Amino acid sequence: MHAISEALDRVSTAIENAAIRAGRKPSDVTLVAASKKTEILQIEAAIAWGLRIFGENRVQEAHAKFLDSALIKKIEALHLIGPLQTNKVKKVVGQFDLIHSVDSLHLAEKIEKEALRQGITQSILIEVNIAGEENKHGVSLAQTPNLVEAIRKLAHLKLLGLMTIPPLTESAEAARPYFSKLRKLGESLQLHKFSMGMSRDFEVAIEEGATWVRPGTAIFGRRTL
Repeated sequence: MHAISEALDRVSTAIENAAIRAGRKPSDVTLVAASKKTEILQIEAAIAWGLRIFGENRVQEAHAKFLDSALIKKIEALHLIGPLQTNKVKKVVGQFDLIHSVDSLHLAEKIEKEALRQGITQSILIEVNIAGEENKHGVSLAQTPNLVEAIRKLAHLKLLGLMTIPPLTESAEAARPYFSKLRKLGESLQLHKFSMGMSRDFEVAIEEGATWVRPGTAIFGRRTL
């Protein structure tokens, strides 16, 4: 698994350089390894390198790989970075350190109810459909302020910031306006933490203010779907 160690060296250096270019501290950017469809040996290699925060897209897969295994004791945090269905809320609240994909008040209220039942506060991000794509999850740009206001009234949710997945563009640079738009939206709502940027565009995302980046392929290579 030497390839994963080398890949993480490259990604870590790229994160540091992008932050410096933007006049930011590299420590302000957190690497969340998107580990969907990865093998346990790959995850163990990443942990051996020093990686401690992983993001999973699917609740069932996250339980199988992390939450129901000894690996959960070897990491610092597990994030849910994929869509969350309301019928999976009980398997997520209190299990994941951060939910990136809250995109409706209905879902937020379900999470609030379960967090109340458990007597905890659940950290979340609001997922914004920054380009208004029909095939994407996320609240619309126009509705985001209303959702932020409503979620701030829920006592057992801690809203940390915003998340987005930009449209697939021909180049990483072409994604810059979408990242910039998310940052400006967040700042207008007194939110300053942003989950944005995956393998092909995380450096641009950092230059535009990302505080969490979610590369997967850049670390683990291409995975079969």
